[in-house]
Amino acid sequence: MNAPFISTRRDILRYGAAGGALIIAAPLGACSRAAKDAPFIEPPSLQWFEGAVGPFIVIKADETIEMGFPNPDMGQGVDTALPMLVAEELEVDFDKVKTVQMPLGIKMGDDGNMTWKHVPQGSGGSTSIPENWEVLRQAGALARGLLVSAAAVRFGVPAEELTVAKGVVTHEASGRSATYGALAEAAGSIAPPDAPPALKPREAFTIIGTPQKMKNARAIVTGRAIYGIDAALPGMLHAVMERCPYFDGTAISVDDSAARAVPGVVDVVKVRRPPLGEPYDVQAEGYAVVATSLWAAMKGRRALNIEWDHGPYADESSASFKRHCADLLAGTGQIVRDDGDFDAAFAGAAETYEATYWEPYVSHAPLEPQNALADVREDGVTIIAPTQTPSSCNRMVAEALQRERLDIEVLPTRLGGGFGRRLSNDYAVEAALISQTVKAPVKLLWTREDDLRHDFYRPAGMHHLKAAFDADGKLTGWTHRLASASKYYRRPNLPESEYWTSEFWDDDFPANIAENYRLEYFSARSGAPRGSWRAPAHTANAFVVQSFLNEIAHQRGEDPLGFRLRLLGDPRDIPYKNHGGPVFNPGRLAACLRLAAEKGGYGETMPKGRGRGIAGHFTFGGYCAQVVDVEVGEDGRLKTTRVVAAVDIGTVVNPNGVVAQLESGVNDGLSTALRLAIEVDGGRVTTGNFDTYPLMKIADAPPVIETHIIDNGDAPSGMGEMGIPPLAPALAHAIFEATGKRIRTLPIADQLRG
Repeated sequence: MNAPFISTRRDILRYGAAGGALIIAAPLGACSRAAKDAPFIEPPSLQWFEGAVGPFIVIKADETIEMGFPNPDMGQGVDTALPMLVAEELEVDFDKVKTVQMPLGIKMGDDGNMTWKHVPQGSGGSTSIPENWEVLRQAGALARGLLVSAAAVRFGVPAEELTVAKGVVTHEASGRSATYGALAEAAGSIAPPDAPPALKPREAFTIIGTPQKMKNARAIVTGRAIYGIDAALPGMLHAVMERCPYFDGTAISVDDSAARAVPGVVDVVKVRRPPLGEPYDVQAEGYAVVATSLWAAMKGRRALNIEWDHGPYADESSASFKRHCADLLAGTGQIVRDDGDFDAAFAGAAETYEATYWEPYVSHAPLEPQNALADVREDGVTIIAPTQTPSSCNRMVAEALQRERLDIEVLPTRLGGGFGRRLSNDYAVEAALISQTVKAPVKLLWTREDDLRHDFYRPAGMHHLKAAFDADGKLTGWTHRLASASKYYRRPNLPESEYWTSEFWDDDFPANIAENYRLEYFSARSGAPRGSWRAPAHTANAFVVQSFLNEIAHQRGEDPLGFRLRLLGDPRDIPYKNHGGPVFNPGRLAACLRLAAEKGGYGETMPKGRGRGIAGHFTFGGYCAQVVDVEVGEDGRLKTTRVVAAVDIGTVVNPNGVVAQLESGVNDGLSTALRLAIEVDGGRVTTGNFDTYPLMKIADAPPVIETHIIDNGDAPSGMGEMGIPPLAPALAHAIFEATGKRIRTLPIADQLRG
């Protein structure tokens, strides 16, 4: 889908007057049954447009201002940051703005393919701010221009003589003024401009760049925020599923008589595993127990008696997969990038270094388990779900039900954590298939064990790195060999030769810096479902590359910071074709490293048992460096005492959001590095709940996390993922400084004890 550009009368966001209000929006189809049945989702503006509307502004005669945010909010703060873009150009008091999550808006394009009605509506890849940076400011500027034009007509003066501030249009020469609310109805009848309105220069910003509180903060802490797990429709049934625990396994036999005998159980529905190659995610086969209450459904599930086939991966375990990766690395893989002649550089080097690293499967483990509410009817389908990708949800449900995409409305709720898990919409497909069978609205809920055992895990893999230096200390060769289970292993129409593209960002540092640079990939066989995990590929590769740099610096007798700065060199734009491009500027990463080092006291002498480490990484267009302090007791107990970070994401929209996301990334990265690993045995995931997947507790979180922002005025990049990649390597470096022990295997777990 392509992002729109507001440039012509045909493309411009529609607007009009209704009930005395100016509305910047666009209608989308018939009246929403779900909106009427679920008033907690329906903003007042929806009644005027008979259904879902796109990015919008509603200005009422009573001075109420509503703004929609198109991208799902999973804690990254788009419910605040995106409306800030609109409010900046609209010239209103942001404290008085109400924000509303918008339903999915798609349409049939002129080429016969589905496209966005307004703007892209996914949340992933740190794209929400970059994708909306222009179009939402244009929406605000359009509304402001219409209101000013209405005031010019009312006052009988040229629009150029009017000024705007905090929702009031003023003609200073005559002393007359009018509020937006008073002008709203008249503004809705004014002809639109032919060209996109001019946007403010950066120096004129009064909202963008200022710290704003999350609009939904009070609702969240008081329990009034609506998540998918809170959704309800009249007459809905409840469902839970017993899924095959074995990778690609199927049911041999089922006895559901005891389940059907449970009071309240309505039906037991088989949910098939789609044939491989179908263009929706891996789906475990299973049986859904449908009941009038959640308790009855769960009790019925426990009464099911199912014999499962163990599937084609019955011999897979965590240990066997690690051996498999090691065996692959002993051979020859697929060369996916080969600059210069690494073999010659390595053979003729004055110094060579190599190391091997291991990272396990890890789960997303959002606190809100997967859930979806589906209502499949003859006249349409409604899906209410905490999804990161409403359009993908729409597509997958349409394919599963064999329905037209425009027959299916998707109402995204707030997400109780996403981290890439809810880019996959298997739970929505399950709910839709069950609803289709029982011919009633169905709310499907996963348990915690379901969520951990049927996730799309971060790919596990083994990395082997080599580096070569000449007699002058110049990096002359670098190779990174990776054996992993690619998340692309079941992408339709994608050959295995392309699986590496989800595991390497092939322009990442030190690409284009090392003259002789090679990437080699080995596609490992595994039945474990894989998917995107916060900062996909970056989290794995940053740990490996940054840890290797620290090891090389130590062996060479160089300071790790100075070593990095020497390799990065002067500021310059280096072509970067991967997501987050089109350029990587090593000078911006160097600036983050210097600032983090300065603020974190890097280089100071540390007491015995304490260490301070450093790392930096470029993630999806943003630069982040971190300095981590640790204490390691004589018994091997590890405590992270402080993390100091410096970030450069171009123009900062909401500094509070940057700080929140950095702290989130630090804690997420630390939790993962310390103890998290998904265990596999006998072709099934044996990890079941937080007792065996111990998320970090508050007592183990760093008491001090500092965020220092470099706002350089460039176009913004996203902040949702870049706080994680530098954490693990900086932590490992700090541990080495405190103990002399290298961490090459994650999680750290008990490696420091004994």
